Amino acid sequence: MHVMAELAVGNVVRRVLHIVREEDLSLTTAAMAGLNLSAESDDEDDTDRDNHPALSAAAIAAASRSTLRPPSLQTLLEDVPDSAAVPHTSSSGGDSEGKSKSADKSSRSRKLKHDVIEAVNELIQDISTCHELIAEQAVEHIHQNEVILTLGSSRTVLEFLCAAKEKKRSFRVFVAEGAPRYQGHLLAKELVTRGLQTTLITDSAVFAMISRVNMVIVGAHAVMANGGVIAPVGLNMVALAAQKHAVPFVVLAGSHKLCPLYPHHPEVLLNELRSPSELLDFGEFSDCLDFGSGIGAPLLHVVNPTFDYVPPKLVSLFITDTGGHNPSYMYRLIADYYSADDLVLERRTTSGN
Repeated sequence: MHVMAELAVGNVVRRVLHIVREEDLSLTTAAMAGLNLSAESDDEDDTDRDNHPALSAAAIAAASRSTLRPPSLQTLLEDVPDSAAVPHTSSSGGDSEGKSKSADKSSRSRKLKHDVIEAVNELIQDISTCHELIAEQAVEHIHQNEVILTLGSSRTVLEFLCAAKEKKRSFRVFVAEGAPRYQGHLLAKELVTRGLQTTLITDSAVFAMISRVNMVIVGAHAVMANGGVIAPVGLNMVALAAQKHAVPFVVLAGSHKLCPLYPHHPEVLLNELRSPSELLDFGEFSDCLDFGSGIGAPLLHVVNPTFDYVPPKLVSLFITDTGGHNPSYMYRLIADYYSADDLVLERRTTSGN
C-alpha cells in the first residue's frame, strides 16, 4: 500500500521553499526599483547624457528578464566569492566593474540568507505556539452547560477544552475511546486531572449519545486543499452522526497541517495499515491464520487502518491559529502559505502516480 502518513513534514518543507521564494522576490523587486530609478535619473541628466547614455527600453527589458529569471533554489543562498564574479577584462574599468558586481551579488546573498533565517524562525515560533493561539479562541465557541464530544486524544483539543475551563466555563466532555489504540483513555484521564467533568464512552456508543451533545470538537492529522480532513480512524462515523442530529462538527488544526494535496483516492493514497496485534493478541485465532493447513491462504484477514477521511460537507468550522474558517476557504489559505510552483509540482506528481 502506498503510504503518505506524515503530511505535515511535506507541508513545512513547502512553507520553507515558499519563504525562500518570497524573500528572493522581495529583494529582486527592490533591485528592479533601483534599476528604474537609475534609468530615470540618466534621462533627466542632460549634462552626463553624452558620457553616460540613458538605458534604452530594450536594455531595461533585457535586464528585467535577467533579474526576474528564477534562480535554482540549490544555489540561491550560496555566497559568490569575489574571484568568481563576472570575468575580468583587460581594462581597469572592466576589472572594477566586475568586482563591483561580485560584491553586490555577495551582499545580496547574505541579505537573502538573513531574511530567510528570520522568516523560518518566525515559522518555527508559529508552529510551537499554535496550540496556545487556538486555545485562546475556546471561550468564543464553548458556552455554559454545554456537552462536548471528542474522539481519541489530541493535544490541541486538550488545550482548547482546558482554556475554556480556565475562563470559568462549566461543561461536560464525552470522550470516545478511539479503539483499537484507546487514546481516548489518556485524554479522559488528563481532563479529569485538570478538573473537567468527563464521560468515557465506547466508539459504538457515539450514535446513541450524539443527541445529548451540543458540539463535536476534534483534532486533525491533515487538512486537505478541498477542506476535507485526514483524521484518526472512527471520526468519519462521528461526523456522520453529528450531521444526522444537526450537531456542529468543529476541527482544530494548526496552519502547518494545511496540505496542498487533494484526496482523490484517500483509501489508497492517504492511509496506512497498523499492526494486527492492536486488535488480536499473539496466538489468538492462530488456527485461522495457519498457512500450513494446505488451504494456501488464511481465511481470516485483519485490517487495522490508521486514518479516516472526513469530506468537507461534514465539517462545520475549522479553527486554526489564524482564526475560524469555513471549509470552502481552505484553498485561499493554502494559496497564501505555499508557492504556485510547489502546487503545480504536486499536481503533476499526483497525476503521474
